[in-house]
Amino acid sequence: MAKAPMKPKWFKIRPPSGNEYSHIKQTLRKHGLNTVCEEARCPNVSECWGGGTATFMIMGDTCTRGCRFCAVNTGKPQALDSAEPIKVARSLAEWGLKYAVITSVDRDDLEDGGSTHFAQTIRAIKEHTDTKVEVLIPDFQGDPEALKRIVDAEPDVLAHNIETVERLSPNVRDRRADYRQSLRVLEMVKEFKPEQYTKTSIMLGLGETEVEVRQSMQDLRDIDVDVLTLGQYLRPTRSKRHLEVEQYLSLEAYADYRKMGESMGFLYVASGPMVRSSYRAGELFMEGLLEKRGGNSDGDQK
Repeated sequence: MAKAPMKPKWFKIRPPSGNEYSHIKQTLRKHGLNTVCEEARCPNVSECWGGGTATFMIMGDTCTRGCRFCAVNTGKPQALDSAEPIKVARSLAEWGLKYAVITSVDRDDLEDGGSTHFAQTIRAIKEHTDTKVEVLIPDFQGDPEALKRIVDAEPDVLAHNIETVERLSPNVRDRRADYRQSLRVLEMVKEFKPEQYTKTSIMLGLGETEVEVRQSMQDLRDIDVDVLTLGQYLRPTRSKRHLEVEQYLSLEAYADYRKMGESMGFLYVASGPMVRSSYRAGELFMEGLLEKRGGNSDGDQK
């Protein structure tokens, strides 16, 4: 068995701290809410929470799938909390955020995959706050009705992650997830609403080649995906379930991928070792997308 590569010395993760971090954590606990920042052991939790933003994870903390890159618990989820949409909206109102990211576990146990609950959360935020909403959705097993339900709730950005290149997808993702199905999800969103901003993310360092990354980028541009993020895969635990890191990419490689993506026509490409799908989402949206489409980016995230 090949020895895992050494993490570069410049690759450092700052431990969580600060008043804003503590305030967000207290608010989440008060309302009984989860964040993917904690559940997925995101390396940017200190920076993002310290800056006053977090990614809510709705529909519980237990996923019905078992992807080999993910730290979220797998098992039988609890019943949905019908009050969760308004709890999320109240938390955002309390923080006064201008931008929020909402994601979820996969809920294959539910007839609609939880899409109704997801849509209710988006609408609650829109009704009770001025917060712009980005959603990072599951594939809902490719169900068009579930996807249409999300689009009709009018999120500002709709994200769904392909996670990795096509060759590696069967080993990296749960058997119910599929590279082509994920592409189809993003494609259907544009069919329902062509002006909807779409976004996806690719983890690097799992054994993919540059040719495969370029092909994935082209696949995404062929269906008019607007935003792409690329970041270093980090093994969440030493469990045999979780994949080893095959490679730590250089900063130059990330810069090259950013240039590659921009040359292919993405509206925005975030590429770096610590980049995650929702990393600095508000800033990227405000300063990137709106600016490039002629909008006003004066309303920076607090």
